[in-house]
Amino acid sequence: MTDILSTRLLVASARQEDLHAAWSTFRAAMGSHDAPSTLLGVTVLGYPGQLVEIEALAAILPS
Repeated sequence: MTDILSTRLLVASARQEDLHAAWSTFRAAMGSHDAPSTLLGVTVLGYPGQLVEIEALAAILPS
């Protein structure tokens, strides 16, 4: 998780409660790592029944 530089969450809902539930669940999964993130409510996602999409940008630096 610490390799994640930024994230974007898309939630197929305009309801504040749904956005908050998705955000809370995502933040719990990220633990203490706090990457810059964007949360967006959208009207529809790419697959039937899809409610959430998470995009993450990560980088692994050579050691």
